[in-house]
Formats: sequence, C-alpha cells, structure tokens
Amino acid sequence: MKVLIVDDEKAMHLIMKRMLAKIDGVEVVGSFADTASAEAYLRGNAVDLIFIDINMPKESGMAFAQRLRASDRDVKLVFVTSHTEFALAAFDVYAYDFMVKPVVQERLHHTVRRAMAEASEGKGSAESPAIPEPQVRVNCLGRMEIRGAQGELVKWRSSKSAELCAYLVLQRGSLVSRARLIEDIFGGMPRKNAEVYLNTTAYQLRKLLEAIGMKGSLYSNANHYALNLTLAEVDLHRFEEGCREMAGVDASNLDRAIELERAYVGQLFGDLAYPWAWSEVERISQMYASFTLRLGQALLDRGDIQAAIRLLAKLTAYNELDEDTVKLYMRALALQHNREALTRLYAKFSDTLQEELGVRPSTEVTKLYGQLLTQLEAAE
Repeated sequence: MKVLIVDDEKAMHLIMKRMLAKIDGVEVVGSFADTASAEAYLRGNAVDLIFIDINMPKESGMAFAQRLRASDRDVKLVFVTSHTEFALAAFDVYAYDFMVKPVVQERLHHTVRRAMAEASEGKGSAESPAIPEPQVRVNCLGRMEIRGAQGELVKWRSSKSAELCAYLVLQRGSLVSRARLIEDIFGGMPRKNAEVYLNTTAYQLRKLLEAIGMKGSLYSNANHYALNLTLAEVDLHRFEEGCREMAGVDASNLDRAIELERAYVGQLFGDLAYPWAWSEVERISQMYASFTLRLGQALLDRGDIQAAIRLLAKLTAYNELDEDTVKLYMRALALQHNREALTRLYAKFSDTLQEELGVRPSTEVTKLYGQLLTQLEAAE
C-alpha cells in the first residue's frame, strides 16, 4: 500500500514514518509540509492512502480534501490532527478515518490493516464514507472528559458522574468498595442519602457509557464497583506507560518523547481538584516534571536550544519553585546568549521564593547564575 503524509510539522513526518514502518506492506512514497507539493506529486503518481493534517498555514487539509473529492480522486483520506472539533466535518469529505494526535501505534495499525484488507477484496471506495470503528477516548490530563468515536465531546449527566468515572479510572479496573466510594465522594451526607446518591450516579455513568458503545464497562455487585476501560484509550494511562518506557531520553527516542510531552495538557483532572485525588495529582505532576527535564536536556544535547527553552518555560509555569527546572532553564538561556532573559528568570525565581516561602535561592542556584553571567560577559 502506497502512503502519503501531509503535515506542516516536520516532526510528524518522522513520527508517522517510524510508526508506519512497523506495518508490513506499507510504503511511504512521499511526505510534504504543504498541500501544493502533495498535489503536484499526485498529478503523476498513484497513492492508496493519505494521512493529512487539518490545520496548516497555507491551505487547510479540509480544503485540500474537498478539491480531491471534486476531482473524483480515488484515494482514502485519514485526518491526523490535534483539533477534534473538525471530526464531523472530516467525514463530510468522505474521510476514511480521523485520528487525534498523539497517534497511537495500535490505532494506526488497525486503520492501515483495514484499508489494506478492503483494497485486496475490492471494497471500500472513497466515493462513500466509511464508518470508523468505535474509539472512545478518556482524557484526564488537564480535564475530565470522554470523547466518542468521532471525537465528539460526551456530556456528563451530572458532576458526580464525572467524579465517579475519574475515581474508577485511577483504579485501573480494580474493585472498589461501596463504603470507600461513599466516604471519598459523598462524604458529609447521611449514610442513607449517600447510598441513594451513589446508586443514581452509577446509573447515570452506566447509561452514558452504553450510549457510546461501552455497554457492560461499569461492573457492580452488592458491595463493589469497577470500570473496565479496555474498549477505550485513556490519556493518563498512556502517559504513565510512556514515561516508564523512556527512563532515558536520547536521539533514539527523542521524537517519541516530544510526542509524549505534548499529551500532557495540564495536571490530572485540571481544575476540578478532587480532594481524594491530591496525592495522584502530585505524583503525575512529578512524573511529568522528571520526564520533561530529561527531554529538555536531550534537546540541548541535540543543539535544539529554542525547543528546549519553550519546553522549560512551560514546565516552569507549572512549578515556579522547582530548582532543577530553573537551573536547566538558565543553562539553556546562557547557550542562547540571552543575558537579559537569564537575569529576568533568576530575579523572578528569587522574588517568588521570597514571597511564597520567605527564603532566598540556594547556594547552588546562585553560584550557577554567577558562573553563567561570567561566561556571557567573557564571550561579549
């Protein structure tokens, strides 16, 4: 199967090529950063499947797809994008599938295999829209939401049904006692009222899951509840597994590490601040910080100073008082010869420490700052 990649992010070319290379029978015949180049290639070459981004600076992938369909081009289109709001519009131009970044290998493999099987059987013309297989996503990083097969946001029936789902997601399918759920989620209510409220909330969650093709996912008996998410992708679980797999970040896995970092769009459950989740929020936050520091160092080792600075600025925004982040950030700014930004960073760190904790920066941080300033002055 001949495959084309159209995405304005060069990093996505590398990521998609690496993932597609793991699928037998796939040949990536071209990768382009804009639709004009892709269209020029298509004038003289046959392609079976095109992976295309939607939001690109010169022309959107959607407009390009509309032109392809108008010209009766027989090719399958798979949109790969961070913008889930375009999911329904994608299928208006007879998209074969719609994937949300970061792309998961298993998801990609299944889509390509399905396309190959249809091609071998003479099925699946691009003239009619194909129905994508169920693909539910549970997003816990930066929010608590469920998205259906086409990226549509599922509306919670109540705030407590969202909280119950969040609680059970953290249990990874393990049984949780009714008593524990009542204490953690419905604490403060009279016992009888709490039991009724739990029953109602569980019913709401069960009906919601059934409506998106996950019937039977919420298990319960007289004393326990459990949530089976084998039919869904959970961003939290994928992020944890990725961090564990990449204990070290270097040239061999740098692109994958960048992809994983982008998946962290905020702290666990965002601003919902469930009291029973505080320890997990802190644990995941620390996991992200540790992983991102490794990634930042790897970017500096590769000489990609600007990318490292953007990453460290994001990490500093999450935790202004983390010394390890500030030290690496200062080194990156010094490598960029940005003395003004280095001075601002140190001053802001000092002021924040004084205001929040009533202390000054450690000797190690102060010493490093002085050394970096001296080096910059000597280079001027």
